[in-house]
Amino acid sequence: MTVRGKLTALYGGLFLLCGIVLLVIVYVLVRDALPAPTEFTNRLGVPLPDSQVAAPRPPWDSVVIDSLEVYRSATLTTLLVQSGAALLIMAVVAVGLGWLVARRVLRPLHDITATARRLGAEDLGRRIELSGPDDELKELADTFDGMLDRLSRSFDSQRRFVANASHELRTPLALQRTLIDVAMLSDDVPADMRLLGARLVEANERTERILDGLLVLARSDRGLSAREPVRLDHLVETVAGGFAGVEVRSRPWTVAGDPVLLERLVVNLIDNAVSYNRPGGWVRVEVGDALVVRNSGPFVDPDTVESLFEPFRRGSHDRTGEAGHSGLGLSIVRSVAVAHGGSATARARPDGGLDVTIRLP
Repeated sequence: MTVRGKLTALYGGLFLLCGIVLLVIVYVLVRDALPAPTEFTNRLGVPLPDSQVAAPRPPWDSVVIDSLEVYRSATLTTLLVQSGAALLIMAVVAVGLGWLVARRVLRPLHDITATARRLGAEDLGRRIELSGPDDELKELADTFDGMLDRLSRSFDSQRRFVANASHELRTPLALQRTLIDVAMLSDDVPADMRLLGARLVEANERTERILDGLLVLARSDRGLSAREPVRLDHLVETVAGGFAGVEVRSRPWTVAGDPVLLERLVVNLIDNAVSYNRPGGWVRVEVGDALVVRNSGPFVDPDTVESLFEPFRRGSHDRTGEAGHSGLGLSIVRSVAVAHGGSATARARPDGGLDVTIRLP
């Protein structure tokens, strides 16, 4: 039962309980106010003026007494039945009024809920700003607004940090790579130093890939600042053209989102499927009601599939694996999908490999 239903039941139940108590009180008062037939007939005896001996009582017929008893009983029964019927009718009316009153009482909560649903990392400027007396609901709304102010400041700080980190971290990496490349141009560099330089360049490239992945992950976790129509089928065909042996079956599908993040999602999916495929295997991409990427890779334990969406996870190896991968591919895929209001799931194939499914609104 909803809160509105509970309040309505509470209002109706309390009204019915109070009505029953009132009906019992009125019934008891009326019953006591109506004299009994014998008491009524006894009051009709007239005493003698100069004597303490009461005048003889008239011979009341038993029919009169029975009639008075029937009248008293009928009066109390009529009072009980008609009052009970009126109480039931008013209880129904009270339930209807309670339903309307509960809606009015809960309206501020509906405003709070509606505001929370419209909120996103890209739009924290909405506030409830509930007006009215300083009651519990206004205190709740003001507390919610204060929380949004703190979240807005936190997200703004995070955006500035990501932007600054992108610049400050890329610059020294690019400088290191340039210095290594310049040092390797000399003809008198020993072979061991040239090998060391090649390994340093490889480590530098790996660091750049990890940095790029972390920045994309941070950007997608913040949500979307703007949306535009993107033909996902065209995007998939373009990205798949850069990989050998990828089979694409697509239907027209347009989604609203960030084209850069969606492209990164598709690139990571296909690159992951190609990189973790067995020799001579196949990779299939289907675009329809959902984006599905399948490959014929090695066997994956179904119990560990969900952990592949965690950062720095590569199958059964944690924070290890090929130097060409940062371990952020599927983490970025899920983050981008969630930022677009969708989902990313994976299923281990019985014969080896994965089926990764992306659903977007």
